[in-house]
Amino acid sequence: MSYFTDLAHQYIDGEWRTGSGSWDIIDFNPYNGEKLAAITVATALEVDEAYRAAERAQRAWAETNPYTRRDVLERVLRLVEEHTEPIVEAIIDELGGTRRKALYEVRAAQEFLREAVQLALRSEGRILPSPVDGRENRVYRLPVGVVGVICPFNFPFLVTLKSVAPALALGNAVVVKPNQNAPVIGGGLIAKLFEDAGLPAGLLNVVVTDIAEIGDALLEHPVPKVISFAGSDRVGRHVSAVAGAHFKRTVLELSGNSALVVLDDLDEAGLDHAVDAAVHSRFFYQGQICMAANRILVDRSVEREFTEKFVARVKALRTGDPRDPATQIGPVINSSHADALTALVDQALAEGATALVRGRTRGNLVEPTVLTGLAADSPLLRQEIFGPVVLLVPFDGEDEAVRLANDTPYGLSGAVHTARVERGIAFAQRIETGMMHVNDSTVQDEPMVAYGGEKFSGMGRLNGDSSVEAFTTQKWISVRHERTEFPF
Repeated sequence: MSYFTDLAHQYIDGEWRTGSGSWDIIDFNPYNGEKLAAITVATALEVDEAYRAAERAQRAWAETNPYTRRDVLERVLRLVEEHTEPIVEAIIDELGGTRRKALYEVRAAQEFLREAVQLALRSEGRILPSPVDGRENRVYRLPVGVVGVICPFNFPFLVTLKSVAPALALGNAVVVKPNQNAPVIGGGLIAKLFEDAGLPAGLLNVVVTDIAEIGDALLEHPVPKVISFAGSDRVGRHVSAVAGAHFKRTVLELSGNSALVVLDDLDEAGLDHAVDAAVHSRFFYQGQICMAANRILVDRSVEREFTEKFVARVKALRTGDPRDPATQIGPVINSSHADALTALVDQALAEGATALVRGRTRGNLVEPTVLTGLAADSPLLRQEIFGPVVLLVPFDGEDEAVRLANDTPYGLSGAVHTARVERGIAFAQRIETGMMHVNDSTVQDEPMVAYGGEKFSGMGRLNGDSSVEAFTTQKWISVRHERTEFPF
């Protein structure tokens, strides 16, 4: 099966269809420009059909034995395990990630599917006491109904499954809109896996489209009760505003501006490890990760030694064909993104920054750049940089490090490196982020641990019990075992 031929379609109510819009989304390989697929966009009518199909199918699915739902998830997991290699190849082609990145995404997706298998059996109710004699309070946990999922391009297989798999496991139906830079990996491929696993028709639908065609139809439609969105904070604000106006719950995974902080007590081995973590935190998948470390904050007492090691490592990174095993930096997702990154670096240099490493831009290949000496009021220090550009910032003492790390509207992830774990934990508690890691990379995501951000980095959490909270609701049913004496 050719993924980009067979799966480049709409998937609505169990049928693979061609959209009825008047234009096509073209899916390109970001490295060589090869046209992978052309998908005629879905219209608002097809969005309605997808949501209505989900609504019809969900009622029976919610009443299905959770062990049966678990069986479907287990079959999806086996299919992913059996087809790891072709999925990896497709991720390299559609996303421009290296083989290492693609393997990471598929293996992480397997771990999240294993957790979703267990979630099917974790929707537990409660019996609570009452101050009224003879009354029993039962609190049931029920599926919300239909969930709309809007996913990003960078880790579309993993991030989409992080919402789709638990939502289905808990008895919901789902409509997915993949990013138009990843319509197959984040859409058609996931639909095919669940179809082959025996998921009943209508429970998972994929609409490949764009706001230029459908406006806010995905958000305003009366059927979905929860919208799970991963992407930029700019779009996230709009999603939140529109969904909120229609009394829909949102789970928002948005932009980041993470800081990796190097404290003053590291010996040479600790500095070497911090350098390794910093390189990974910034340049994994070309820095196109919301958790990536935009800023490396270094205590002045170790600044010279750290900077020398870090710059040497960055200069040694190889940018090129993601299929070449020696490549560590592949292409960014498209030419407009490459141009924007180049312009951002040019502007920083014009404003007085110094380039310790100045990478070239060749097509969609953007070589790593390391900037330092930015003015304290530089907007670049407070915004997300979605690419292989990193800022080195010295500081004097922990209090200044905390101030600098928090001096951003974002609060997704972060890391601190120190010789003393408890010092690192105390430091981490002072940082305004949803996630913070001691002596590790800023890029972390695990199936059972709550994932999400503070400030402009999002609302709500996913993973494990947090996914149960996200995709279920609670219903109180009281039972009166004795006659009530009413006052009238």
